[in-house]
Amino acid sequence: MNGDGRESEGGEEVRGARRIPGPRGAADDLDLASVPLPPLPPPGGTAPDEAVPDQSAPQPERDEPEPPAAKPERDEPEPPAAEPEPEESEPPAAEPEPEESEPPAAEPVPGPGPDPGPDAADGGPADRSPEPFVSSAPVDLPHQVLKALLGAWALSACSAEETAAVEDHLTGCAPCADEALRLRDAVGLLHTDGSLDLDPTLRTRVLDGCFGRRPARIPVPEWAAPYDAETARLDALLRDIGDSEWHAPVRLQWFEEERQVSRRTSVAGVIGHLMAVDGLLSAALGLDDPLDGGGAPLDPTERTETYWSATRRPPTRAVREPWRAQSHELIRTASFAGRNVAETSVSYGAFALPLQDAALDRAFECWVHGGDIADAVDYPYPAPSAAHLHRMIDLAARMLPGALAGRRGTGLAGPAKDLVTAGAPGRSLHLEIEGHGGGDWYIALDSPAAVGAPERAVAQVALDGVEFCRLVAGHISPVEAAAGQEGDREAIRDVLFAAASLSRL
Repeated sequence: MNGDGRESEGGEEVRGARRIPGPRGAADDLDLASVPLPPLPPPGGTAPDEAVPDQSAPQPERDEPEPPAAKPERDEPEPPAAEPEPEESEPPAAEPEPEESEPPAAEPVPGPGPDPGPDAADGGPADRSPEPFVSSAPVDLPHQVLKALLGAWALSACSAEETAAVEDHLTGCAPCADEALRLRDAVGLLHTDGSLDLDPTLRTRVLDGCFGRRPARIPVPEWAAPYDAETARLDALLRDIGDSEWHAPVRLQWFEEERQVSRRTSVAGVIGHLMAVDGLLSAALGLDDPLDGGGAPLDPTERTETYWSATRRPPTRAVREPWRAQSHELIRTASFAGRNVAETSVSYGAFALPLQDAALDRAFECWVHGGDIADAVDYPYPAPSAAHLHRMIDLAARMLPGALAGRRGTGLAGPAKDLVTAGAPGRSLHLEIEGHGGGDWYIALDSPAAVGAPERAVAQVALDGVEFCRLVAGHISPVEAAAGQEGDREAIRDVLFAAASLSRL
């Protein structure tokens, strides 16, 4: 019987039999105690000493000298080996018989792995695979260092040890905990997906907050607030565009004689147009007119053509400064002039408006042409605030009876059907404006001096607030207006076309 307890072939003991060790897994990937041992190979003949390494006992390396203590053990007598029979003598090691040689290389028989040692059966160190060392304990850092790490901690840029140290410190330090919360909120703002454009109402809210703490000694009149807001919004847009975009083509649209017309200009040309028409308000307040007053025409379209023709070179961004200075001067002068200035008449040639309505009209034009410029340079441009848009719609609704009477005088509108005395309720159309800046208006149909009344309404038109303003600006035709209509069809048509006739260059 050999050293592993198995009998050799023919009942003889075979000493020094060597076996090929089987494959071994990595120590950190394989639990040696849980892996079943492979089956033992069948008993075979003896093999030469050079065939496989001897596994019966650990042997010292050939190149290393044997320790001195091992020499006495070599002299110990070994137990006598069984003598082979003469007829079955073992062939020389140099010339082994083919049938008595080691198994073919094509069919290797894996042997058992190395002895796991005495601790394997008891669940000792040999039974457990090594694990990587990970420290979860926070490092001991001084307060100033931990405070300096708060920014990196908020950005999740600390190591695991630093993160554990900071979070352990925050549980006991209230000032650092407050600072950490503020930094976390700031990091959330850095990763926002919202638009970076400023809220159009931001300027108004900031001014309201400032005036609430310290009211202005000379406040801007309420009727001039829409003009002040729209010029500021347009100026903010102009500051953001580049030099080349000032020459971007802009198409201005309006209605004349039942048809839509347009005029092509540039961004700088639009600002020149606004400055030329604003000169009418400057002249009414005694300020300098950009067209030198005197012989300058009063009609807005003629004033614009005069300004464009007088410009020897195409206007550039240099036009922004005089336009903005003019709007500031208008607001400043109106604020210092007192209440009575609101009723100062501003002539437009064919008609006149009080200064408070003229300023509202200029605010409407500034918004509309600001949208034209924004479309040309591909920039978002929202509608005015609800309060300002409501006042613009109210001005257009108050001008509709006069526009109807003017179209009726030229045969473009139906005849009056029920004339009444001035100030009396007359036949009316209910104009219902929905959404942003909406409300209800009753438009007198037969006489501009009559009063619109709900009990005399013969038709109703429903329109979105921005859509109605686009109709008044001449950007959409009356037949394209998405209007809910009910009642007298002729009255509805006359009012829609009268709204479009309010547009101009």
